Amino acid sequence: MKRATDATLFTPPVIITHGSYRSLVAAQLDELGVRADIVLEPEARASGPAILAGSLFIARGRGNEAMVLALAADHVIRDVAAFRVDCRRAVGAAQSGHIVTFGIAPDRPATGYGYIEAGAAMEPGIQAVNRFVEKPDAETAALYIRQGYLWNSGNFLFGAAAVIDAYGKTDPATLAALREAVSRGRTEGQEHHLDATAFNRAVSLSFDYAVMEKTSGAAVVSASFDWSDVGSWATIHELSRRDAAGNAVKGEAAFVAAGDNLVLSDGPLVALAGVSDLAVVVTRDAVLVTRRDDSTGVKKLVEQLKQSHAPLTRQHNFPGIRHMDLASGERVSVPGILGQARHWLVLIGTASVTIGGATRYLQKAESVQIPPEAECALENTGPGALRIVEIELPPS
Repeated sequence: MKRATDATLFTPPVIITHGSYRSLVAAQLDELGVRADIVLEPEARASGPAILAGSLFIARGRGNEAMVLALAADHVIRDVAAFRVDCRRAVGAAQSGHIVTFGIAPDRPATGYGYIEAGAAMEPGIQAVNRFVEKPDAETAALYIRQGYLWNSGNFLFGAAAVIDAYGKTDPATLAALREAVSRGRTEGQEHHLDATAFNRAVSLSFDYAVMEKTSGAAVVSASFDWSDVGSWATIHELSRRDAAGNAVKGEAAFVAAGDNLVLSDGPLVALAGVSDLAVVVTRDAVLVTRRDDSTGVKKLVEQLKQSHAPLTRQHNFPGIRHMDLASGERVSVPGILGQARHWLVLIGTASVTIGGATRYLQKAESVQIPPEAECALENTGPGALRIVEIELPPS
């Protein structure tokens, strides 16, 4: 989010997400001090309908010619200055009607990314797209690198009208459904709930399949910034702080003769002895142990669990995120956590929060940050139930 807060280049953001992530998104925006519109999907429909819904929402409020920068939420870009330079480079092509993607120069023959064959130069640093190719095998990926192909980052810049027009040509039924979903949706403050009946008629298809592989107006910027899509345990390990033995940890862990492991624990201590290259994830309801470099095993496991443990795949507690429920009049003391700040957001009800003798009263959708080591008292001061979501904040 911070990479797109330069007011000379970007207007206030629009977040497209599933309704179940509403509270988490609101808390993170509050933590960052960013004001944004949140467009809530009633059901997952892949990146195509999400980007189209966002484009229609932006066009309605800012005009059809508004420039839209569609960014995935789970990508890491460290060189923000270079990212902004590339965005400025891409604006001209987008204003002329092209849908611009950002291509990444490969540093290895990765099989988990799509590739772009760039064609004729349009202007410095921007080329027409000859074709998109799907995730290749290792031999083909190596060939693509020798031929100068780029990774497809899955981030795009375009005029809202360009994407709306593209859908009008390739999938008019989905366009009609999402026009209705936006126009019939309800608004509560900065939150915009898409109409479920209309939205669910949209064809679930990725933006690459729905638009980029069909349009003749695709262009690519050869990105000068670093990029990772955080699409595997290996990538999370690579991006994390590691100890001298290469172990990366969030939570509590102990190691003996163990190296290059990734541990994410929401509470219990994880102890590893004599093992390496593992990813261990512990939540309140499940434990996952897998090879750190296994990019397909977890997907297969989830499909199996959908049959054998369906409730577990529908409800999941994320590490560092928990709920607290208090009955009317109930009061609890909450100890501080050494070195760990937290963010409390009221989902339902009315609360009083006392920290160091100072009391704040919070209504629904209001929040407060709890400093590290701070003991506090939480009380339900309303007539009904109180539900708080607590989010552990990363160290500053």
